[in-house]
Amino acid sequence: MTRQKITTRDLCYIAVFTALISVLAQISIPMPAGVPMTLQTFAVPLAGIVLGARKGTWSTVLYLLLAAVGIPVLAGLRGGIGMVFGVTGGFLLSFPLMAYLAGLGEEIHDDKKYGRAVRICARWSGLLLGALINYAAGTLWYMFAAQAPLSAALAGCVLPFLPTAAAKIVLVAMLGPVLKSAMLRAGILAAGIDQKG
Repeated sequence: MTRQKITTRDLCYIAVFTALISVLAQISIPMPAGVPMTLQTFAVPLAGIVLGARKGTWSTVLYLLLAAVGIPVLAGLRGGIGMVFGVTGGFLLSFPLMAYLAGLGEEIHDDKKYGRAVRICARWSGLLLGALINYAAGTLWYMFAAQAPLSAALAGCVLPFLPTAAAKIVLVAMLGPVLKSAMLRAGILAAGIDQKG
């Protein structure tokens, strides 16, 4: 496996998706437990699908770094290390893995050496596993940070979000590949942008 260099063009893609995550984070519905319902978890796997596992992950790492140094990119135009490691920290810190899994699933899907069933399964598995890890990390972190029992964490961090989480997974699975194909056809995105990266 050869080591790829990140080009200026790649950095632009990463920055664009970091900005997209930041903007969609502001589409936020406050929830009683303090964990807002946002479109971040739509933008994060979308970055993985469009940019690929490696560069999609970098876009989320950059997002977290910007938030940690105090730039108001989190929901409600908030930022700061205290927010990144606050009660919602588990959700935020699992974003890179969420993007990576979505991107990895899409890269397997695009690899013609696999059969159609395997490729379709890879796309959906990447999205579902990423969402599962996001919820697991967020719930466990919330239990620790808020000193809450599992029942309260599930009620505040998981159950109210399940319908929208399912909808976001379906939308990303449908729109992500369409967006990537459109960008490839328009010459905005380079073919094989993150293959085996």
